[in-house]
Amino acid sequence: MNQIDASGIELLPHDVHQESRPDGSILLRSTHSLGAVAPNTGAWLHRWAKEAPGRVAIAERAGAGWREHTYNELLNMVRNVAGALLARGLGADSPIVVMSGNGVDHAILSLAAQYVGVPIVPLAEQYSLIPEAHGRLIYVLEKVKPAMAFVSDAAQYASALSLPQLEGVELVAVKTDGAPVPVTAFADLLGHGQGGVDDAHAKVGPDTLAKILFTSGSSSDPKGVLTTHRMMCANQTQISDALRFLKARPPRILDWLPWNHVFGGSHNFNMMLANGGSLYIDNGKPTKAGFEDTLRNIKEHPGTLAFNVPVGYAMLVNAMERDPALRRAYFKELDLIFYAGASLPQDVWESLERFAMEERGSLPLMASSWGMTETAPATIMVHEPIGRSGVIGVPLPGAEVKLLPDDEMRCELRVKGPNIMRGYFNDPAKTAEAFDDEGFLVTGDAVRFVDDADPSRGLVFDGRVSEDFKLLTGTWVQAGVLRLDALKALAGLVQDVVICGHDRDQIGLFIFPLPGAVSDTSAGAVIDPALSAQIEERLRDMAKTATGSAKRINRAIILSEPPQLKDHEITDKGSLNIRKILTRRADLLERLYDNEDPALIRV
Repeated sequence: MNQIDASGIELLPHDVHQESRPDGSILLRSTHSLGAVAPNTGAWLHRWAKEAPGRVAIAERAGAGWREHTYNELLNMVRNVAGALLARGLGADSPIVVMSGNGVDHAILSLAAQYVGVPIVPLAEQYSLIPEAHGRLIYVLEKVKPAMAFVSDAAQYASALSLPQLEGVELVAVKTDGAPVPVTAFADLLGHGQGGVDDAHAKVGPDTLAKILFTSGSSSDPKGVLTTHRMMCANQTQISDALRFLKARPPRILDWLPWNHVFGGSHNFNMMLANGGSLYIDNGKPTKAGFEDTLRNIKEHPGTLAFNVPVGYAMLVNAMERDPALRRAYFKELDLIFYAGASLPQDVWESLERFAMEERGSLPLMASSWGMTETAPATIMVHEPIGRSGVIGVPLPGAEVKLLPDDEMRCELRVKGPNIMRGYFNDPAKTAEAFDDEGFLVTGDAVRFVDDADPSRGLVFDGRVSEDFKLLTGTWVQAGVLRLDALKALAGLVQDVVICGHDRDQIGLFIFPLPGAVSDTSAGAVIDPALSAQIEERLRDMAKTATGSAKRINRAIILSEPPQLKDHEITDKGSLNIRKILTRRADLLERLYDNEDPALIRV
């Protein structure tokens, strides 16, 4: 029997089978079988163009209004562009690189490529827009050797289009004025005929490569995740099996999350396509410069589902405190509040619950999940009301989880299922390293049971195994968990922190202060007695509850330079690249453990 939460939306129960094996490992799987899976993403387009031809499929801001396209229009444009790609001889071995951000034309090109078996390679727009980040762009271009490269605006992306690595590559732009080199207008592709499209589409099956998603992880060179139609289509079936309400009424989202990342580009984008939903592209972002656009867009096109990262929800809560009209629009038809990227602070969670009750008298489902680029992405998901942040849920139908417990019952997480990648692009060594001898993907993440006696209560994310380290005493430090504790303790004073201490006798802290908060610096460190005193006081309070040396931060230093994208200190996901930060700032690491350094904060 299906489970119904307080707001009446239909959910699959958290029913989990657990197998404890003689080697100490634990296997978890849903007791529910996987539903029917589409053969390719084009099947979704055909279904909704037939069943709901006049429903808005995708839209973006266009001046004071919106450019909207129905499913029937979208399918026709996709087939036209697919015909243009075939006419150029593009196929499985001639990928298309997308160098600009989210947009309707970007979506049309991506779906057209997938429709006829041409791999699409969406990249972070910062690679092209920031000259210092061109090294990442060049690396990808040299690795995939694209046949075509797409940008929204040739003038805006002029420096990237001029790179020698793009010589001989057909360059396509929506706006061609100011192009530094010859470009093809995207309108030319849209106006092409559909000759050969049906035959090419008939050959696209579950194992056809749909796109290559580059993820940096903790290394300097991005890895290309081979993402097939099976991975994406199976994952949407897994999600809709769990979130049954997606099938009950067409979902609608307003979303800013970038399509070069699996959360926005596979999870959210495909969820609308698979379920006949409407995607309104948010031209705003949870940044100081872009957030006003987001607030305006919410009032015009609020969704039935909300996706964001925790900082975005925190900014929304602050805005809602001052704006009743924003609250009313946001919660009016909301079925789901979904967060990913980090744990949602409990105070933000509770504020969202309070607003929902005030505006409508019931709560939407508030949930998260666990996934990676390599898993397409959702593999573990919350699909029942839980009342608190931090829980990532249970295995989705069709997924299998292997847990390797340590002495404290913290478990290394490994996964298997139809949504898991087959490997990395042209990298057999990293592919071999990614899987264990049973074929489980080695994720490097750690989890714990919410309740050791009841696996159906779900799992809690417990940091990255690869970020853990030992002190000189041999004591293990769970750096990911400690970082979250430090961020909570230092809320309002810092932007981010890095836990230090590998092969040292004490745990130290690199602190990235809030932008513009300090001015006095000393060779990369901040000298600010007032801020240092506040941080010291907070860390002393935190230390009072520490149960041992592995949980006590003894020293800190405030860094004057924010994490640098050009030096790969920030990953494509926007998270900190811990290894790169510690390597690049080795001199500051030594200063952190110099008791005579004037920038040192002793706790």
